[in-house]
Amino acid sequence: MNRKMVKVFFVLIFIMVCGICFAADPAEGFWLSVDEKTGKVTAGWQIYVQSGKLFGKILSAADATPADKATACKDSYSGYPTAGKVSEMPIIGSIWIFGLVPDGKEGQWKGGNVIDPGEGKMYGCKITFHAAGGKYNVDTLEMRGTIGPLGRSQFWRKATEAQARGVR
Repeated sequence: MNRKMVKVFFVLIFIMVCGICFAADPAEGFWLSVDEKTGKVTAGWQIYVQSGKLFGKILSAADATPADKATACKDSYSGYPTAGKVSEMPIIGSIWIFGLVPDGKEGQWKGGNVIDPGEGKMYGCKITFHAAGGKYNVDTLEMRGTIGPLGRSQFWRKATEAQARGVR
């Protein structure tokens, strides 16, 4: 190989390695939360990583308008990442999942919290991504809220941004 081909080869390898290193975690993206009793979509979410921690905010909801405030919430919660009174924040557009850290495997997060803006209760939170196939028909996000050793899981469906913003 000549020098030019060697340089091109190494540049391509570098680009591929950078792409792998900076690939998004499979838990990131847009999701639809689903009521496990009725099967109805309750909200559209955006889940994202910022500074090595996982966060989630509601983009749309079946039972809330952009003007609705989280009045059932307390004014503050330990570790809440946004300044201001939580009880005065809009339900749509605010962060309700926060502070999760990687749990050793891609798509697994632990150690954070989730606030139910409708009830104002804060729970421990763990999130696990399940790829489509086998037990899951579609890409699924398991969001587990906990109080001590007890907890309950919700299973969310992968969505497009338009679907996550379009829940009514």
